[in-house]
Amino acid sequence: MPSSTTDLRTVRNTAGKQIPAVRSARPCRPLGLRLATLLLAALLPAALPASVAASEYADAAAERLSEYIRVNTQNPPGNETRGVEFIAAIFDAAGIDYDTAESAPGRGNIWARIEGGREPALVLLNHIDVVPADLRYWSANPFGGAIRDGHVYGRGALDMKGLGIVQLQAFLDIAARDRKPNRDIIFVATADEEAGGAFGAGWLVENRPDIFEGVGYLLNEGGGGTVLAADTVFNVEVTQKVPLWLRLIAHGNPGHGSTPQVETSVTRILRAGDRLARTKFPPRVIPAVQGMFEGMAPYQPEPLKARYADITNAVQDVEFMNYLQLTNPGQHALLRNTCSLTGLKGSSKINVVPTEAELELDCRLLPDQDPGAFIEELALIINDPNIEIEKIMGFTPAVSSIDSHLYRAIEAVYAEEFPGSWVVPGVTTGFTDSHFFRDLGTASYGFGPFVVPLEDRRGVHGNNERVSVENMRRGTEVMIALLERFTLD
Repeated sequence: MPSSTTDLRTVRNTAGKQIPAVRSARPCRPLGLRLATLLLAALLPAALPASVAASEYADAAAERLSEYIRVNTQNPPGNETRGVEFIAAIFDAAGIDYDTAESAPGRGNIWARIEGGREPALVLLNHIDVVPADLRYWSANPFGGAIRDGHVYGRGALDMKGLGIVQLQAFLDIAARDRKPNRDIIFVATADEEAGGAFGAGWLVENRPDIFEGVGYLLNEGGGGTVLAADTVFNVEVTQKVPLWLRLIAHGNPGHGSTPQVETSVTRILRAGDRLARTKFPPRVIPAVQGMFEGMAPYQPEPLKARYADITNAVQDVEFMNYLQLTNPGQHALLRNTCSLTGLKGSSKINVVPTEAELELDCRLLPDQDPGAFIEELALIINDPNIEIEKIMGFTPAVSSIDSHLYRAIEAVYAEEFPGSWVVPGVTTGFTDSHFFRDLGTASYGFGPFVVPLEDRRGVHGNNERVSVENMRRGTEVMIALLERFTLD
């Protein structure tokens, strides 16, 4: 596991860039899938020639994303093998060998390798699945991949088929060159991230550990740029709150709805839910969050500027914390453990009092919180021996240090590609598949080469998700520049 990040700081980028290249890959793919992908390749636009300029890979990114969005991989059920076939066809057309594996029927994963020198390998990780979309609330077909008004519309445009295509285009660019990189570069597209990764990254770590032998670094979702005041600020995700999904099960005497009882499983679960909903867990500032708030402080109006700069003391001010929750609940959630009440289940018939009633909780813990101790705290708050707490899912905490060659390369590339921009280490309230690899000791970073306006960010898991064509083009150029700097020295 990577060491705890205690020296986080805000860093202004310093310019610098390199060039060059390589090609190579890894063999072995099922014959059936190969035939399917060859057929699919015939339906795709003509492959980019091996000698294509990097700018052409960037120019083709938006159209390729549009095609990828049309491959419906919403989870549930996933059907990520459809996405595997799409990517495999691209690799076939480019002459790149790859491997695939299904963790369950339809739950496909794909990876390819550019072989390089002996430096620790780099993984480009992305997930194929996307969350569902309700067509009634979209102005465009969420699985149509429409390009209009300078944007690509569709589920996954930002989370995360857009970034997946950027990684893919940059990977193809490096593979088409003649120079051998200083390390292996491994492109990995997985299933099931939106539901926890058990059929994707988690399954690969458990069942195909050979993929990740010799890996020292990983790039994934979770970071990106935004404009604050007149400056562009990039967040590089180094850790995340730890998900702890729980189910409360209340027990009581069953009966007929026409004869109310003093207390039932339903009244017990409602009382427990009310107690939890009213609970605000004590605020606490971990080092990674402190560095993040200090980095954002210069862009805040007063008096928030002073509060962000001294966030450790500011969190003790109840009025400030209430204001932050009202105006920026995402930042507020980084300052304490949280639990959201998300699911409620009682009787299947309106006139039946059930023996059991259930309440599901999406709890997110600060990385230094012991999950077992937190569950004990919840039991004290609920204070009902007739309610049991069942753990549905939970991950381990980990922080990637910013004292690494890859993090410094990210800083340098941002500085060169976005002069005058700033970089801050970031923490996300959500979770990504990076935690699987931080557990292995791999330095993993959420790296987003996009500068996304606030109005577009609302589309993530929301309606009318979109990414600009310019972001896809520019983002691919930035990703290529990072791979050049980090792997072609």
